[in-house]
This record gives sequence, structure tokens and C-alpha cells, in this order.
Amino acid sequence: MQIARNAMLLRIFFGESDRHGHQALYEAIVTKARECQLAGATVLRGPMGFGQSSRLHTAKILRLSFDLPMVVEIVDTEDKIRGFLPMLDAMMSAGPTSGLVTLEKVEVLQYGPDGLKERAGLEP
Repeated sequence: MQIARNAMLLRIFFGESDRHGHQALYEAIVTKARECQLAGATVLRGPMGFGQSSRLHTAKILRLSFDLPMVVEIVDTEDKIRGFLPMLDAMMSAGPTSGLVTLEKVEVLQYGPDGLKERAGLEP
């Protein structure tokens, strides 16, 4: 799938134990993003972090946490990302989930058979 060069990055922060119904929240978000035909989504699991409560969540053996930080990143056009926000809001507000959502405009440089430099405008 070709993504517009000027796109938007949606980044969603929450805890690993957060759920949407019977499903892990990160699975629900990625599944819904795919259903909406967004360009791409990635789930990242953090080894350490803290949020609004300032409670430290860590993967260290001596302080085993069952609620490690999770980040879902989704990239697509601004219109498609903004259209996805009401669905994301419904998923995050359906349970005792707390989190943070950020949006930022990004420049997308896709790598493929033609290389990266040509698409980035770095070579004629």
C-alpha cells in the first residue's frame, strides 16, 4: 500500500493489562485499524515506564510487573487517522482504561525496490 508522503502518526499509550471486551486492547486496536484499511500499525511493548499515577512499571525480574507499557503506532493520511479516532475513543472508554493519545504530522519515506533516496528526493 502506498502511503501519502505527508501523513499523520497516531500513537496510543496504555498498559498491557488493558482490555476491550475479551480481547487485549492492543489486539482490538490493530484489528479495527486493519478493518478500516489504515496503512499500517505496529505494537511496541516497553520494558519500563510510568504514567499519570507515577507508578513505575518494569520488566526487571525482581520487580515483575504484569502491566508493562504498550504503544500502538498507526500511520496514514490525516483524514483517515482522524476518522479512526471516534472508534479508538469507544474502545478506550469502554473499560477502566487510562492512556494517552498523540498525533503528529510526519513525512513518509517508503523503502522498496526503487530504493529510499529516489523517493526521498535526494537523487534525481
